[in-house]
Amino acid sequence: MSFIANVPFSAQISALSLEQYLNQQEMGTKLPIGFTLNEQSLTLKATNELTPIELVVFQELTLKQLLDLQTHAQIKITTLKVINNRNQQTSFRFTVSCGDYIQARKAVAQFSLDNGIEAALLNNVPTLSEPGLLVMDMDSTTIEIECIDEIAKLAGVGEQVSIVTERAMLGELDFAQSLHERVATLKNSPEKILADVAKDIPLMAGLEKLIDELKKHNWRIAIASGGFTYFADHLKEQLNLDAAFANTLEIVDGTLTGKVRGDVVDAQAKADSLTILTEKYQISPKQTVAMGDGANDLIMMSAASFGVAFHAKPIVLAQADSSINHQGLDCLLHWLA
Repeated sequence: MSFIANVPFSAQISALSLEQYLNQQEMGTKLPIGFTLNEQSLTLKATNELTPIELVVFQELTLKQLLDLQTHAQIKITTLKVINNRNQQTSFRFTVSCGDYIQARKAVAQFSLDNGIEAALLNNVPTLSEPGLLVMDMDSTTIEIECIDEIAKLAGVGEQVSIVTERAMLGELDFAQSLHERVATLKNSPEKILADVAKDIPLMAGLEKLIDELKKHNWRIAIASGGFTYFADHLKEQLNLDAAFANTLEIVDGTLTGKVRGDVVDAQAKADSLTILTEKYQISPKQTVAMGDGANDLIMMSAASFGVAFHAKPIVLAQADSSINHQGLDCLLHWLA
């Protein structure tokens, strides 16, 4: 096979999705294949040349959007490497060349955010088919709420606490200090408000699908949270997770004292939890993933081989290896090799 297709990049062609166009080519098992896209033409031809940097997009992306993404990020798509069908979605994995990988990665993330798509520029990410470790933040990552904000609402100090929570997630406040400040407002509240929040915790979209699929491939999964054990342990049992790390609220005679027992699970403690589990389960460091949304997750994400920002604050988006901005947690399955 020396040649497959070379077509003018017309309006008719550019409006097609990747799935539509490639289905027309009846490519079958011909991958990897050279893929060159510019404003004049789209060329497919046989190749065995692969680079380590990969661009992953989904099947609904049009060729015009792909060209715009390539231009915006100043990358050059060279090869269509793999088409993955995972969790009822299809993703296309291209190899690319670029001058400045970090700047290109950030440009892809910003383009994705601005255009309501999911795309990722990746380099040597963990492999789904090999055993790995995923450690996730809890509040606003594995679940849709910030537990302390919900507790505070029931305690009558909701607005006061939510302001502090937001500033902590943006990295404007020391986390331990902000935690003690927020917990202090809960003094003399009945323990029952914890149960009221726990009984109806909304799981983040895609969480259960992600866990099910990772477990099929012998991954270990844990929560590391600056929140509270009352909820983290509840989720650990509900979802059959391998571990949960969180803070313990002090409760005396069924009443919150406004204090946290023991050392605070801060950003460094979350990172340490990843190290602890990597050693406990003998996971290759190259097979570790950390995912979160706030400044308190950055050290943990940096400690992992692959740090993913999930519906995250700008400070996290700027530093993460990749991001998920619109889809659910199960989008991670397509970022993994």
